[in-house]
Amino acid sequence: MNRVAYVSTYIPQKCGLATYTYHLRQSIRGARGWRGIDPVIAVTSSEEVVYDDPALKVLPKEERCAYRTMAEKINRSDVSVVSLQHEFGIFGGEAGAYVLDFVRHLKKPLVTTFHTVFEFPEEPYRSIQQEIAERSDRIIVMSRKAVGFLHNAYGIPENRIVFIPHGTPVPVKENRASFREKLGWSDRKVLLTFGLLSRGKGLETVIKALPAVIRSVPNALYVIVGQTHPEVRKREGESYREELLHKIKEHGLEDHVRMVNQYVGEKELVEYLTACDLYLTPYPGLQQITSGTLAYAVGLGRPVLSTPYVYAQDLLGEYPELLLTPGDSAAWGDRIISMLSVEGELEKWERIISRIGRPMHWPEVGKAHVRLFDELAAGISASAQDVAEVKPGGRLVAP
Repeated sequence: MNRVAYVSTYIPQKCGLATYTYHLRQSIRGARGWRGIDPVIAVTSSEEVVYDDPALKVLPKEERCAYRTMAEKINRSDVSVVSLQHEFGIFGGEAGAYVLDFVRHLKKPLVTTFHTVFEFPEEPYRSIQQEIAERSDRIIVMSRKAVGFLHNAYGIPENRIVFIPHGTPVPVKENRASFREKLGWSDRKVLLTFGLLSRGKGLETVIKALPAVIRSVPNALYVIVGQTHPEVRKREGESYREELLHKIKEHGLEDHVRMVNQYVGEKELVEYLTACDLYLTPYPGLQQITSGTLAYAVGLGRPVLSTPYVYAQDLLGEYPELLLTPGDSAAWGDRIISMLSVEGELEKWERIISRIGRPMHWPEVGKAHVRLFDELAAGISASAQDVAEVKPGGRLVAP
């Protein structure tokens, strides 16, 4: 059985990538149906994080020499494939450049999942991502549009880029009523946005639309879940949250907007999403290539409305009526009213979104990764019998 080494942040770190990698590892193990333990190389900048997984090795984020050392350890191990979860901010150096020391010295087959892909990359991100891409045997992206972005920006052959959806939990619809009762939402029509609070998320668009919504749907409630982003809190404290609260009071919306200022773990997030009636991502920035929260909402079969950023287009483009202009509060208000008040509308969209979300469930995503890893490991093993071969980017992958 091929062993996979995962390089990423990892739970219990409060990081979306840590949670993602945990579920990916679990889903792959489930898809294989075996009791083996795949190692995790956990990138961390905090000595306070305590890991209870014996297969986990710590990679200190800011210790550059540790990246080469870890690659050499993996080279000497029985690992068959390395799964690198890439986001610029989780690695040390400018724009995460220290990870290049890892990929330059790694001799095992490398599959890199890019969680951020730019259509028009700029330095310092461009050269870092290009080298990682060139040194990877396969690249996984979670948006079909990202395949073209990588090919056009870096000349990466499209047959080396694999689309696998962002994984999501499997919905348990029977729990919806109990979650709604627990949250006090049983008699409300609930709109939900989740994520670290910062300017530029488009929340003002929905708040401005709410007075019109409430006139037609008096029991509407907009729930904004998430702590203020740590970097925002460092720069300006809670001033943005206070501005939003002022707007809420100014429009007389105290009974119709609830801000949940706390860290929400995976279990609670699933409860919030399952219990809501309509999930909103009103983001004005249209270049976002992935959104874990939108993925979760779709995977859980919840009706959604969004601006047409890259990931939303990729996921929902077949239904343009779900994609609304950024900042157009009147359009958002009209569409929300229609979704919440027209009989059978939410149920219709729940069926449609559930169909879109089915391939995104973790068991399916795990199977897709297993197929890719097994094919790659088998191909490398066969080539090892021949003369050493250098893959694109110059990395030696056969002994």
